[in-house]
Amino acid sequence: MKRIKNLVIGGIENKIFNLIIYTVILLTAAFTAVSVYHGRMLSRLTAESSKRQQDAVAEITGTVMDSVIDNAMGRSTLLEAYIVDEMFHSLQTRVEMLGEYAEKLCSAPGDYPRMNFAAPDPGADGEVVTQLIPAPGVSLKDPALLDRIGLAANMSDLMESLFGVSEQTNSCFIALPEGVFLVTDDRSGTKYDEKGKLLDYDPRTRPWYRQAVEKKGLIFTDVETDAFTGDIGIVCAMPVYVDGKLAAVVGSDLFLTSMQKAVLESDENGSYVTVINNSGHVVFSPRTEGEFRVLPASSAEDLRASENPELAKLVRDAMEAQTDMRTLTLSDGADYYVIGAPMKTVGWTLLSICSKEAAMQPAALLKDSMDGIQADAVRTYEESTKHSQATAQVLFTAAALLTLAAALVLGKRIVRPLNTITNRISRLSEGNLEFKMEDAYRTGDEIEELAESFAALSHKTVEYVGTVRRVTAEKERIGTELALATDIQAAMLPHIFPPFPGRAEFDIFASMDPAKEVGGDFFDYFLVDDDHLCMVIADVSGKGVPAALFMMASKIILQSNAMLGSSPSEVLARTNEALCAGNEAQMFVTVWLGILELSTGKLRAANAGHEYPVLKGADGSYTLYKDRHGFVIGGLEGMEFREYEMELAPGTSLFVYTDGVPEATDAKEELYGTDRMVKALNKDPDAAPQEVLANVRKDIDSFVQDAEQFDDLTMLCLRYNGPVKTPDNDR
Repeated sequence: MKRIKNLVIGGIENKIFNLIIYTVILLTAAFTAVSVYHGRMLSRLTAESSKRQQDAVAEITGTVMDSVIDNAMGRSTLLEAYIVDEMFHSLQTRVEMLGEYAEKLCSAPGDYPRMNFAAPDPGADGEVVTQLIPAPGVSLKDPALLDRIGLAANMSDLMESLFGVSEQTNSCFIALPEGVFLVTDDRSGTKYDEKGKLLDYDPRTRPWYRQAVEKKGLIFTDVETDAFTGDIGIVCAMPVYVDGKLAAVVGSDLFLTSMQKAVLESDENGSYVTVINNSGHVVFSPRTEGEFRVLPASSAEDLRASENPELAKLVRDAMEAQTDMRTLTLSDGADYYVIGAPMKTVGWTLLSICSKEAAMQPAALLKDSMDGIQADAVRTYEESTKHSQATAQVLFTAAALLTLAAALVLGKRIVRPLNTITNRISRLSEGNLEFKMEDAYRTGDEIEELAESFAALSHKTVEYVGTVRRVTAEKERIGTELALATDIQAAMLPHIFPPFPGRAEFDIFASMDPAKEVGGDFFDYFLVDDDHLCMVIADVSGKGVPAALFMMASKIILQSNAMLGSSPSEVLARTNEALCAGNEAQMFVTVWLGILELSTGKLRAANAGHEYPVLKGADGSYTLYKDRHGFVIGGLEGMEFREYEMELAPGTSLFVYTDGVPEATDAKEELYGTDRMVKALNKDPDAAPQEVLANVRKDIDSFVQDAEQFDDLTMLCLRYNGPVKTPDNDR
């Protein structure tokens, strides 16, 4: 120990001083080491936690987005194709009605008066009228031709009535082989040129006339330009033959300008729709380049034979049935989600196309948002850490004796909440994605800021997943309501067999298999009184929920009128008046109704546009009974219905059905037909009614195989056993 004046070197004071210096140095080094360790650990934990959370969110988001896109595109595509197909099917129905009426006129010309006719009147523009347009060179002085025109003019009322069924209807018409054209529309002024001269028009040169005559059946033309208005549209036409000779060609056409406009306006945010006709040509599309551009038919590519095999297969499949969501790479090198749905009536298909990049944009935005939040959290942590370290160093120098305690407290303060955060994040899973703030994280420094950042990011993720789940739940709710509607409709129909166990005069059985969740077919049978059994089978126009609602109203009205004791023709007439009142939806129903007198076997029946019944006669075999049809119920007010009678001997069976049976279609678009149906009935003609229906359904399933059922299948079979013998009637 040396003393220089008052300074002691090597003494206790020096040792204490050195001890303090060494302690400060050691504590500073320890504090620095601990701080570095904690900083690196926090950075590692932050990176690992962020990656695990991003991976979990990305996996869930990708799966949910694929499901949402598939469901949304599938539903919208099917709905749009269904709406358009219903429009074409309605057009076909109108033409078939025109053809049926024209055939009646031409088959029995003496039964109908000769109606007046006139050339187009420009002053009647805007009014629905029927006009006569002769082809160039056709003379209207021939008495025989004038007589045929007067007979054809009987079509005017029906054509004017059918013209107003759809806003898209262009016209209804009948053309005679002599070159005479009777057309119903509200555009009389378009039949004249600028000089007021009637335009030359020969219907025999039009594509619809030639195609209908060549096919000898109902046809749909390709998209073509109207000769009078210049608008684009499609024509449905069919020839009428009498004794093998062409008597007329009837038809109707639709404007497709609204469809074209809707397709052109569908191009939005990387998604659009395209319509392809039965030749594989694109007829409507918003695109001007690539596979889906619209070209003239002469130069258009048949996409069913495209060099892109995936595109070709999709178009072929979409013309048969709705496809699943598929990913295609098109000529622009981009990937697209594509779903197709058919329009069966015309053989077209509708494709919904969505850019994969645009579809996945929400997921990319979510990831970018997560990355930004994470980067902000890390940056905030780093800045706070630097500030804390500088402050700690100043305080450590000023308070050397408190360095160890401060280091221990600070160490615990940093490590404990970080460990808690790490443990909480490690327990996050698909069922529990939300990270919530707890008191343990409220440290008042960067730890609390980091925890708040995690909590905000986690909350946004949970809200997003919740939105997706609500969308999924809404879809399930709609499915549940449709299932309930199916049960309600089934309960409306007789479903307890045998229905009258105490009545031995007859056996009866019926069934209805809807093509969708709910259907438009229905059957009914009930005792009007102790000696009369009423039987009904009917088919409502359209499909789905609207048809089901109209079906229930029709069934109730028919039964109410029948229970009043009226004849079949009166029941149909009263029901027709009731359904025509306020029928803004323009729906109608075909009906066969019969009332059987159980004590005698006398059957009185009337047919309102329904299928022919099938009767098992005295020879023990089933044959079609071609009764006379009346007009459909709900179509026109004031209609009268013809009634007929037949005697059912004991052992006679009656089989009635809806058009879903003969129109069942296999994968080759071939119809089942009435011939196959009668043949199936005769395989076991003595079978009980329940077995008869089972035999026919088995034969239909064998014919159709895996093809989709597009119409309701409804059948009813009655076997008349004869009156019950009692002591009174034995005498």
